[in-house]
Amino acid sequence: MGGIKIQHALGLEGHSDADVLCHAIADALLGAIGAGDIGQHFPNTDESIRGISSIQILERVAEILRAQNGRAVNVDATLIAEAPKMSPHIPEMRKQIAAAIGINESRVSIKATTNEMLGAIGRGEGIAAMAVASVEVD
Repeated sequence: MGGIKIQHALGLEGHSDADVLCHAIADALLGAIGAGDIGQHFPNTDESIRGISSIQILERVAEILRAQNGRAVNVDATLIAEAPKMSPHIPEMRKQIAAAIGINESRVSIKATTNEMLGAIGRGEGIAAMAVASVEVD
């Protein structure tokens, strides 16, 4: 999650490494330049990227930004999960994400909250993330 491994009894399942935080950030960055979403650039039908690290996805998204004369300015993201506890891992997540997209980690904000035991997320059946990003284009 956020480019780091967090020990927990349950895991995440996806075509890539299922890092929902990095995926939300990738979508926010792509959306900021009108470049669609990660499903368009990294489709789950592409076997060549099965198991790809979501940090690699962020690095490739940063390349897409640069190809359009853009660069990430800042990212603000929120993780929603009952468990595991995310806050102890946030400093390292910020570092990994900042390095992947080429900005100072002080420009990456990550918050964590629970779903107050409501719905599928509250029952521990999944994790969600939301993100917004500012991008500067020359």
